[in-house]
Amino acid sequence: MKKLTSTAELSRDDLHRMVDRALEYATLLATGDTPPRVLADRVVANIFFEASTRTRLSIELAAKRLGAHVLTLHPETSSSLKGESFKDTVMTVTSIGAEILVVRHPEEGVPQAVHEWTGVPVLNAGDGAGEHPTQALLDAATLANRFGEVNGLNIGVVGDIRHSRVAGSLVRVMPTLGAKVMFIGPTSLLPESTPDGIATTDDLDSVLASLDVVYLLRVQNERGALVATNYEERFRMDRRRSSLMKSEAVIMHPGPMNRGVEVASEVADGPRSLILSQVRHGVPTRMAVLAELAKSLT
Repeated sequence: MKKLTSTAELSRDDLHRMVDRALEYATLLATGDTPPRVLADRVVANIFFEASTRTRLSIELAAKRLGAHVLTLHPETSSSLKGESFKDTVMTVTSIGAEILVVRHPEEGVPQAVHEWTGVPVLNAGDGAGEHPTQALLDAATLANRFGEVNGLNIGVVGDIRHSRVAGSLVRVMPTLGAKVMFIGPTSLLPESTPDGIATTDDLDSVLASLDVVYLLRVQNERGALVATNYEERFRMDRRRSSLMKSEAVIMHPGPMNRGVEVASEVADGPRSLILSQVRHGVPTRMAVLAELAKSLT
């Protein structure tokens, strides 16, 4: 694998291989064993032109666990403030010696462009409202760890789907692994068109009892999302709605959470929540992806 800029690049076998590898790495890390250092003395550069906590830190740690040297570019202290173009910044980082680039950018399609400019392996860490491939992969690993497999699960994605890059990846990864996905939210936050096989509804309560997974998304005001005044009343996951779910059903959220808006604290911190499990699976999943990219290095 020479890049991961879109989940459309991944076959069902690819997904199973990376999820299985992620769970293997998770076991190694939990037992304190040292993973194979497949990136020993290689250089991974994080180029993040958007804010990030979970993704940036977990990728840094994942690369270091595999033996890499990690460079992290901070835009607020880079030459971009002096007028340097993004392309020149990327080419400079590559010329310094970066062999794998991890790119987060507010514009859709930028990670793919970076790969075309540089020819080096690129991992998309989020491109505008486009995709976030490793988030969907770590979600799949989290669900496989909880349920044994993703196949057969009914997943309701709730909230600001129109502006969500997480949804852009989930909608490919989960059906490929055999799950059914439904989009749930106000009409203003649902996509203008949906892929074949994806149902939509603006009535969360009517479908809760049928869902195995309620996947909550943040309303992305920074991307122009318009929220109805009764959003919390209709879509917030609270104690009452949690009581309507199957006994074994779970809650997920990619973070950062807006507590009290899309999820109440008693649910986010309650027994149904897999939110911290998602965070824990971030490092081993990104290790699995970086290990795949490492195979393309000469």
